[in-house]
Amino acid sequence: MNEAAGKPAATLMLQGTASDVGKSLLTAALCRIFKQDGYRVAPFKSQNMSLNSYVTPDGKEIGRAQGMQADACGIPATTDMNPILLKPKKDMASQVVVHGKPIGDWDARAYRERYLPLAEGIVKEALGQLRGEYEIVVLEGAGSPAEVNLKDRDIVNMRLASWADAPVLLVADIDRGGVFASVVGTMEILEPEERDRVHGVLINKFRGDATLLKPGLEWLERRIGKPVLGVIPYLDGLTLEDEDSASLDGKSRAPSATAAAEVRGREQPLDIAVIRLPRISNFTDFDPLAREPGVTVRYVRSAKEWGSPDAVILPGSKNTVEDLRFLRESGLEEQLLRHIGSGGSAAGICAGYQMMGCRLLDPDLVESDVPELPGLGVFPMETVFARDKRTEQVVGAVAAEELGTPGTPIEGYEIHMGRTRFLEPVVSPFRIRRRRLPETPEAYHADGVVTAGGRLWGTYVHGVFDNDEFRRGWLNGLRQGKGMAVPENAVSYRALRESSFDRLADHVRQHADFDAIYEILWRGMARADG
Repeated sequence: MNEAAGKPAATLMLQGTASDVGKSLLTAALCRIFKQDGYRVAPFKSQNMSLNSYVTPDGKEIGRAQGMQADACGIPATTDMNPILLKPKKDMASQVVVHGKPIGDWDARAYRERYLPLAEGIVKEALGQLRGEYEIVVLEGAGSPAEVNLKDRDIVNMRLASWADAPVLLVADIDRGGVFASVVGTMEILEPEERDRVHGVLINKFRGDATLLKPGLEWLERRIGKPVLGVIPYLDGLTLEDEDSASLDGKSRAPSATAAAEVRGREQPLDIAVIRLPRISNFTDFDPLAREPGVTVRYVRSAKEWGSPDAVILPGSKNTVEDLRFLRESGLEEQLLRHIGSGGSAAGICAGYQMMGCRLLDPDLVESDVPELPGLGVFPMETVFARDKRTEQVVGAVAAEELGTPGTPIEGYEIHMGRTRFLEPVVSPFRIRRRRLPETPEAYHADGVVTAGGRLWGTYVHGVFDNDEFRRGWLNGLRQGKGMAVPENAVSYRALRESSFDRLADHVRQHADFDAIYEILWRGMARADG
């Protein structure tokens, strides 16, 4: 229970006129603002659909956005913040994760008809737990509350707001166009009691002269009878994680040969190509690389986008078998093996690491309908898919000089269902342990494989590039191998990320009416008390 007031936490909910309007970042901004103002605050999203995961300190899996929002609050993430996570495996089926543990794979119809009726109790209990521990809980909706075909079993938007008795702020994205129509259309579709729950509108991702928008805002307020509480300008350069792989669309194309030559001639950047698998997961692993000066990170999804990368990374995947098939069908396998055969550098993270072995074995058809599939044959190993998922925060250090200075600390997290065994002795680049275990020699185990003098390596550790010393060492090794200069400026990714929370909060505070937002928040609290 909220110790200061002896009552459940106040609630405020952000819902959107559509997906990808910026709800997750605005929720993080509100969380950081309330924290800056001295409140104990927590995020909540009842059900999330994402392949970007976050592993909690107790080894459970939640959506990456809620983990990021917990970081904005300055608190440890728990599964109460995202009790239900859906991880798409193929077009109409997802792995369902409840309180951090998978309960099975469900198709959309079966999940909606058989599981959603049970989910209400799970969601209410988790939200109640948070409201007993914090002073404010900021709720994030999913998609749009105006999806009439989903409203009867809604657990993420207006029914959730009703359960929490939360006032709602409606978020609209002006960058995609049609912002007035999207707001008016959403309000028209809502039931009268749902419209009453909406207390204001936030217009997000604005570019241009705000004075030119004023007549439209005045019309909108008259039309819907709700105030516009802020027009938030587009804010670039944040070191905060994206949740949706759609955000990679602008990063996927290789530069033209002419443009690449001009850039190379000017500043000699490292060109890192990340293969954009159809079911790519945890692509936030590579955000720290993109923040390094003199480094270009490209996401390539076809052979024609290959270019001339200095290093190639095979990322994580929610369906390793199907994405390995994609590599073969797209011609990217041939490109990758040619790159490796000509002396190029390559790394695999989690599923990408598994693909680089000799075989993928799935005797129980856990991952797909294929019991065995040959891998890329880069590493002497095979991976067997198990029914239980390993999710752990890990700490450790570099163990092989081929990949850096032994003893260089690393930390990250594991999240995988495969178990890898080696077919001959190998050199492992890291020694790690579960963070939850006592620090004893017996707690550590070898992770990954490194060959070809450090040119080729793989690991199960997501977030390995978040570690500044390791990341810089790997990049500088690539630079030295190509005769490039080593930059003097060092980047602290964690410091950049923390400053991004404050920058985002300052930006939103500047462009939104927080006197009104606080009044809405406390008025809702008083109504709940009455």
